[in-house]
Amino acid sequence: MPIEWVTSPPEPALELLDTGVRARAGAVLVGPAGVGKTWLAATAAERLAPRFPRVDRVVATAPRAAVPFAAVSHLLDSLDLGDIPDVGQSSDVLRAARESLGDGRLLVVDDAHLLDRLSAALMYQLAISGAARLILTASPDEAATEEVAALWSGDLLERIEVHPPGHNDDRLAAMVGEFVAELPADARLVLEYLAVDDPLPVAELAALAGESALAGAEAAGAVEVGGSWVRPAHPLFVDAVRTALGGPDLRRLRTHLVEHRIRHRPAGHRGAVARLRLAVLASDSDAPLPPDEVLLAAREALRLGDPVLSERLAGEALDRATGLAARITLGYALAWQGRGREADAVLGEVDPATLSETELMSWALPRAANQFWMLSEPERATAFLRTTRGRVSTPTARVTLDALSATFAMNAGNPARALQTAEEVLASPAAGDTAVGWAAAAAALSSARIGRFADVDAFAERAIAAGHPGLLRFTSGFGQTTTLVLAGEPDRAHELARGLTDMAQLQHPGRSIGEVLVADVLIAKGELDAAVRLLRRAAAALSPTGYSWGPLAWMLLASALGQLGAPLDAGKALARAESRHGLKSMLFAPELAVARAWTTWARGDAHGAIAAARDAVRSAERSGQYAVAVRVLLDAVRLGDKRAAEAADRMRDHADCALGQVVTSYAHALVSADADALRDVATQLTAIGMTRAAADATARATAG
Repeated sequence: MPIEWVTSPPEPALELLDTGVRARAGAVLVGPAGVGKTWLAATAAERLAPRFPRVDRVVATAPRAAVPFAAVSHLLDSLDLGDIPDVGQSSDVLRAARESLGDGRLLVVDDAHLLDRLSAALMYQLAISGAARLILTASPDEAATEEVAALWSGDLLERIEVHPPGHNDDRLAAMVGEFVAELPADARLVLEYLAVDDPLPVAELAALAGESALAGAEAAGAVEVGGSWVRPAHPLFVDAVRTALGGPDLRRLRTHLVEHRIRHRPAGHRGAVARLRLAVLASDSDAPLPPDEVLLAAREALRLGDPVLSERLAGEALDRATGLAARITLGYALAWQGRGREADAVLGEVDPATLSETELMSWALPRAANQFWMLSEPERATAFLRTTRGRVSTPTARVTLDALSATFAMNAGNPARALQTAEEVLASPAAGDTAVGWAAAAAALSSARIGRFADVDAFAERAIAAGHPGLLRFTSGFGQTTTLVLAGEPDRAHELARGLTDMAQLQHPGRSIGEVLVADVLIAKGELDAAVRLLRRAAAALSPTGYSWGPLAWMLLASALGQLGAPLDAGKALARAESRHGLKSMLFAPELAVARAWTTWARGDAHGAIAAARDAVRSAERSGQYAVAVRVLLDAVRLGDKRAAEAADRMRDHADCALGQVVTSYAHALVSADADALRDVATQLTAIGMTRAAADATARATAG
């Protein structure tokens, strides 16, 4: 029976779509299935096409939502998404994909609520950067992931509700079910295969169901054939088929499809997305792939930034064929999800005495990192690293272990030693890219916090050039933003931090770490409400992980809330910071003391606040973090510490910078109660964008 679709009239939806594309990053049509969203999007795209260099269509489907980049792989033929040398490079792949598609084109995305996470992250980056315009269709009844929901939350896209009078979901479902049931069996078989994987190549579907079946399904209006691909004429058709079939029949069809692809797959390279899709299909079928192929897919999922899928596939490979490579991949996948105990258990099953030196390094590095950060056992990790170093003989292996030890030393609160070790690594001809990435990133942040500002950018650039930045890009980036704030250029620091965050947007934990960097700059500028919004989200997201950025997020949140005069909320944040702080985050001990100072101030204890601020200064000086001491001294002076002038004078010999000069003037003006000097300080602070600190100085000048 023909289906009586109740569709939405073209106006005002088309006009609103045009407005969204012109005035915003695009528009999203939100409404139930069957109301004509796809037709509206296509019509709008046809009208708008002359304004764009090209228009492309993306169709997200339920069977492919689990595979990274599955929705957009047809647009990225020029990119080899699986040709990535090391784990931790998903941001590089995402950046390359963004550059490939970011040419000002218009992208029409059907059923965006079904996008895989990386395709959604790519769409978000294209939209927020203005590199492309989007027209999306989405269902309001489907639960969307955070990455997908971000596309139409806020003001990024014009949201257009589509729900025509007379539309009834139950009535439509009944009509669709009747339509599917009345199809000839062979035509229905075509839809059944599409319920397993959508879309499917014409040749593949013809071989599985028969050419006459495919022709009959097309003639009946059940499927559409476009180019070399077959899609259901409406997603509701395959939804109805999927519901009617049930699990066992879907598994049988999935097995047939996997067996066909194994028999007919082309020789040589097939592409990462195709390999991942086959591995996912096979894992839910009775035609499993060989363990080495499953492991390869698990590695590719990890490289593309999907640790959940990697865990699933690596676990399958390990269950069927125990091996070091599977354990390492599974260990990474678990650790990246913040499941350090499980990762340590998986890696702990290995006997290092049975490993070659290359195998020992492949196993020891992730295990040491997991112990240090995810398990919060820095002493154990450091001892393990020393033991491992005694077992290796090649200079490359030793220098790589030294590079990791430099990051350990920095996080443990000894940036001077970290810098010394890092410079030795960077001077070694045996240092590979991994060692250079770790060492240069640690050197950038250590230099910034010590006060060696002139070296920071060079170290950061060398870390990036090593091709192994990963999350280390935020380490070196923090060094750069710290340097810019101390140079009296917080606006540039803000721009740099936002750039890092946008680069990793929707890629946890990179996004959350980037937000911590942005919030740190916002606090310096005095934009506390914006900082709090970012830090609440980032702190919650980072809490399940073992990264030292998590405690820092809580510290900064407590400081911001304290300055806003919210003692209860500041106290809660401070308690979380203190409970999560330890040797792995000792680098940020001064920030913790500052958080105590502002929380104490918010409670009305001015003397206690000054005492805590002095502790922060002493903590920074003891650890050689003279640049950090300058920032801390600004807080101390704002809190009314008249003894801060002496410490500010000392900092001139260690961290000579624009902010240090202002802080010294501020401290001496406070001691002398010189109103004119305080007003001059306020002017200087305003000039460098630190408005809240400037307001404090003005208030003190006025108070006399």
